[in-house]
Amino acid sequence: MQLVIISGRSGSGKSIALQALEDLGYYAIDNLPAMLLGALVDELHVHAGRTHLAVSIDARNLPGALAQLPNLLDDLRERGIGFHVVYLTADARILLERYSATRRRHPLTRSADMTLEEAIAKEEDTLGDVRDLADLTIDTSRLSVHDLRRRITDQVAHRRPGQLTLTVESFGYKRGVPLDADLVFDARCLPNPYWDPALRGLNGRDPEIEAFLRGYPIVDAMGEDIYGWLARWLPAYQNSQRSYITVAVGCTGGQHRSVYLVEQLGRRLFDARHDIHVRHRELSVQYTQVQYTHSASAADDTSPTETTT
Repeated sequence: MQLVIISGRSGSGKSIALQALEDLGYYAIDNLPAMLLGALVDELHVHAGRTHLAVSIDARNLPGALAQLPNLLDDLRERGIGFHVVYLTADARILLERYSATRRRHPLTRSADMTLEEAIAKEEDTLGDVRDLADLTIDTSRLSVHDLRRRITDQVAHRRPGQLTLTVESFGYKRGVPLDADLVFDARCLPNPYWDPALRGLNGRDPEIEAFLRGYPIVDAMGEDIYGWLARWLPAYQNSQRSYITVAVGCTGGQHRSVYLVEQLGRRLFDARHDIHVRHRELSVQYTQVQYTHSASAADDTSPTETTT
């Protein structure tokens, strides 16, 4: 059975993620009481023959139920049931804006005398144990509905068993570090093309920016060091049963230096036989994404399949 457990902060897009999996053929259940997880798996897998199940388990559970989730997952693991826990989060300010725009009530404000801001903070604390269990964390702060559905499809539904899903992402520090980043590298010490008026409006994928940055040995030295670190330690992460790794490289605005380094890393990691996702958070309102995947039918095929969204 392929079991996906969706959790996370209210307003972060859990319903959208669940619907995306349902559209892909998963039997989907929202707001499942955590204590019923084992019985549901037995009923659908053994008696109904279902092989794809997606459930949402979050702060709407009964008090104390979430604390039992680690033990429930251990029981599934001992029975040979494979599962992935996907945790959705977003910046608290974004969640406040979303609730203000929709005028929906936060689940924790229905039974307690607290403000929306207090409820958002309380929920994050309540979900701490679930967040720590997550195989994949997705920051939806700046994702559209279509972006989120695409990430669930690419990183969850289409993930191959035993595969380490690697994402390399550029970002700008002035908009904050991505909440879903596992590893963060800071490129703000490198020469900045922004200060050249002729280059300011370009980005790290443009030849002019590449030429500028390649003129400074320190830039490629940092790229070499980051790649060397990843090449050394990614196998260790994979051997420890990690399913997802997100590597983020940031500069001030996320337009030039970080984009250039991520592009170079993406190509080199692909050449090292990794299937990866490359994203540039700041290049547009929506994510710019390139997916490099090796051909499954030709082991010696070194040409990437590139999908830009």
